[in-house]
This record gives sequence, structure tokens and C-alpha cells, in this order.
Amino acid sequence: MPLSSPAFVFSVDLQRDWPKPPRNRQSKIMIMAGPDLLIMVGVVFCLAGFVKGMVGLGLPTVSLGLLSIIVDLPTAMALLVMPSLATNVWQALAGGKIGVLWRRLWRFLLMAVVMVHLGAQLSTLVETQFLHRCLGTLLLFYAIFGLMTKPPQLSPRLEMILGPVCGAINGLLTGLTGTLFVPGVMFLQSIGLPRDALVQAMGMLFAASTASLGLALYRHDLMPLSLGILSAAALLPALIGMQIGLGLRQRLSQDFFRQLFLIALGGLGGYILVM
Repeated sequence: MPLSSPAFVFSVDLQRDWPKPPRNRQSKIMIMAGPDLLIMVGVVFCLAGFVKGMVGLGLPTVSLGLLSIIVDLPTAMALLVMPSLATNVWQALAGGKIGVLWRRLWRFLLMAVVMVHLGAQLSTLVETQFLHRCLGTLLLFYAIFGLMTKPPQLSPRLEMILGPVCGAINGLLTGLTGTLFVPGVMFLQSIGLPRDALVQAMGMLFAASTASLGLALYRHDLMPLSLGILSAAALLPALIGMQIGLGLRQRLSQDFFRQLFLIALGGLGGYILVM
């Protein structure tokens, strides 16, 4: 059976106006094509988890780009929910500094979560393709600038003022485009967090934003049971890949990690521009 069959099986539930195939036919297709799809999804999320373990971000972008080759885009986005949420929660809890980071960043994180829902409501009124291009360009130029010069550090006073503003913009853009890290990651890097604290703070931001997006998918019936099961099954390879990447990150120096982090940001920006 062609590999495209699973894409039809799982995406058909996302289109509520389409007639669904008979239950016995749908089950037959899933049984015959299921193992192939599971293997492909597992490999994709293991690789994406490795990238996230290394630099602290990139799982949604890497996995979405690869999954879109074998399934349609709505299906790929739904498959991301469980692995993305679980790896972000793990990243947020690892490091032992969640209390300190929460007291420092709670205004930033709160605004990022609240504004996701407003962005999702506005997404039907705004041309999101143009926003994607702008975000990709911004990430690319920020990465190039950061590799050429040392990024500016915010004073404590500016951090307190700009934190809620950057959080609100990050949440709005998350709801509009599904991009979780602009300008939140730039803000977190500019407040002088060391390597592991920066990765943990990004995990807190991504976990909160992903949970909000997952809630929006559930409320709009875009997460049927079949996709939820497959998304949950992708947790294990994603966590395995993340653990391998995390082990390698611990061997990196602070300066080399900063360069690798900026290269990853630039790569994500370039990918957003061309996808």
C-alpha cells in the first residue's frame, strides 16, 4: 500500500465536513499501513528530539518539516502536540532552577500564555504567510548579528519593563503563526542567563505556549483520538533523542554552545523563509 494512505486516514478526521470512511475500511487501512507510519514518525521525532536536547529548541520546526513529507500539514501539527509538550515540560523541570527562574520571569511567561488565545482568534483575519517571512528574516539577522558581535545585555530595570512586552508579543505571534520563540528567546538570551538556565527558561516558555496551543486544538476538535494515540506513541523516540542530545550538550563549553545556539536560530530562520 502506498505510504500516502496513513496521511488520508489521520487527516480525514480533521475535516469535519468530509464524509468519513466506514469503520471497517478505516481500521483495515490503519492496520496495514500503521507500522510503516509508526517507524517513520519515530525516526523523525528521535532526530528532532536530538536537536532539541543539543540547543534547547527546534523540535517543532525539524519534525514539522520532515513530517510534512509523509502526511498533510494539519496532521503533522496535531502529531507535534504530545512530544512537544512532554519534551518542553522535561526541559523546564530539568536543571533545578525552576523556582528562581519563575520568580524572575513570571510576568514574561504569564503574558506569553494569555496572548496565545488572542493571536489564535486573530489568525483568521491576518495574512500569516507574511508574518512567517518577517519572523524568519528577524531570526536570521539576529543570528548573524550575534555571531559577529556579542549580543547586548539588558539592565535589571529594562528587563522588568521589556519582559511583559516581549512575552505579550511572543504569545500573540505564537497564536498567529505557531512560532514559539520570537521574540521570547531573544529576550531570554539578552538577560544574561548561563547556558543551562537559558535552556531551562526556554523550556518553561515553550511548555506553557504548547499547552495553550494544545488546548486550542482540543477546543476546535482538531485532535481526534487516532492522532492523539499516535502523537503519544511519538513521545518515547523524542525523549530518547533529547536525552542523547542533552548528554552531548553537557560536554560543550559556554562559548561554543552560544555559537551553536545562534547557528541553530539562523537555521530555523532560513527554514521559515524558504518553507
